[in-house]
Parts: sequence; structure tokens; C-alpha cells
Amino acid sequence: MPESTAAGSQFRTERDSLGEMRVPADALYGPQTQRAVENFPISNLRFPRRFIAAMGIIKRAAAEANMELDQLDERIGRAIVAAADEVIEGKLDGQFVLDIFQTGSGTSTNMNANEVIASRASQILGDGAKVHPNDQVNMGQSSNDVIPTA
Repeated sequence: MPESTAAGSQFRTERDSLGEMRVPADALYGPQTQRAVENFPISNLRFPRRFIAAMGIIKRAAAEANMELDQLDERIGRAIVAAADEVIEGKLDGQFVLDIFQTGSGTSTNMNANEVIASRASQILGDGAKVHPNDQVNMGQSSNDVIPTA
């Protein structure tokens, strides 16, 4: 549920396996991305458009493969594909907020894409159904594969 601060900014509180996190209310990304924003403010350099589009292509292809293998519900899969297409087209670039310099194998960037696509896919479904960023958008994938491929 959104909450107001004294300055009037809107936030929502999300909970995941690491606990609660305040996330901007209008953000499609979630708690893992917000943690990375707060923990790694290194250069203010963002990923280039081509890289973000490549992430969308990978997430789209994975959803299509998982539907074909009957591992992903087709209705949810189609919503993921539609959201990934918006990433590919650049419609959601403002949701990719992470610094290009970060720790690990790009896990934060992979989760940024997963959270954005899951939130947008949930909106596309429009019936209150929630698409899970890890279990559905990231199905059969690893940051160790997604980031080098992009």
C-alpha cells in the first residue's frame, strides 16, 4: 500500500525473503532492485538501450520456450512476452535504474528485468493475478547465462 512522506513522495512497502523494502509507488521494479539502487550508487552510469533490449529478447525467448515445453502457463507466458516486447521497444527504459557497475554476476540487473517484466505482465493480465519475477519470468535461467548473453 502506498504511503506518503513529508515531501509528498509515494512509496509502497514490499516484502521478500530478505525482509521489507520501501519502493517508489510508481516503480515496476521491486525490492531486490531497490536494494541494489541503495547499496551500489557507484557511477550514475546506466546500461545502454541495446543491452536493455537484449534483456527483453532473452526474457521473451525464455517465456516462449517454457510455454512450448508446458512448464509455463500460456496465459501468464503471453503476458510475460507482451511485457518483454515493451522492454525490447524501449517503453520501460525508465524502470532500469541500476548502476552499470555492481557486484556479482549481474544478479541485480537480471532481477531488475525480472521484476519489471513481472509487474508489467501482472498489469497486462489485469485481474489481480501476480506474475512471479523469479519463478515465472526467470524460469530456467541464471544471471550467469542471461547477463553474458545480453
